[in-house]
Amino acid sequence: MRRPNGMILYKTEAQVALMKEAAVLVSKTLTEVAKVLKAGMTTMQLDKLCNEFVKDHKAIPSFLNYSGYPYTICASVNDVVVHGFPNEVALKDGDIVSIDMGVILNGWHGDHAYTFAIGKIGEDEAKLIQITKESLYKGIEKAIVNNRIGDISYAIQEHTEFKNGYGVVRELVGHGLGKQLHEDPQVPNYGKRGNGPKLKENLVIAIEPMINMGSKDVYTEEDGWTVRTRDGKPSVHFEHDVCIKRNKALILSDYSIIEKAERENINLSASPIIQF
Repeated sequence: MRRPNGMILYKTEAQVALMKEAAVLVSKTLTEVAKVLKAGMTTMQLDKLCNEFVKDHKAIPSFLNYSGYPYTICASVNDVVVHGFPNEVALKDGDIVSIDMGVILNGWHGDHAYTFAIGKIGEDEAKLIQITKESLYKGIEKAIVNNRIGDISYAIQEHTEFKNGYGVVRELVGHGLGKQLHEDPQVPNYGKRGNGPKLKENLVIAIEPMINMGSKDVYTEEDGWTVRTRDGKPSVHFEHDVCIKRNKALILSDYSIIEKAERENINLSASPIIQF
């Protein structure tokens, strides 16, 4: 997707509040996915669900037609890292799928992603999901005033690559967020502590580790969008919208409602069928 234009923009408190509304609408939309997601569904069904939910809430799906992208969501299954096209292939038990999407609400963007497990997945996939999600919060811990972008980047890389041996994708990075879907600065998931732009209050960024089970190497398919791992091993993607603050970053998006719906869906699926 498009690169930022080289200018870092800071938000007012009122603008941050509006951005939180947009970010939470993305969270609520992903919660609708979590409620219904199961083996046998298609990612095209999820795309339709998300499109309708966003429009019902008087917002605009920001990915749709962005630089020519033809869908509301990116649905990236198993070895697809990001930008996967929704399709009519049924999801099956053991799949993992990252849903990445954005909205425009009151002129401001929300943009984040969550990786879901379909049914019972392997231990290796479960660990990759856990470590990648943990790395997101490790990065967020560093998203405070007077730190630098490299502090966020290093925290993610340390937890995923240095401690757990996973591949950290280099070609794709997080980014600033605001009136535009992609603003400066870029936020890599690898780097050196103390490097990069200094973080100032009310900068809003999307932090989004994209972590491969195997090699860091990826390639883009002929459609110009779908990015896959070169070794065919799974990849996981999590993303939060975050506002830089003095002592602790303000997370604008909300995983708690997604996780609650995810747990309830799993419990419902695991319940025995009672016949009367």
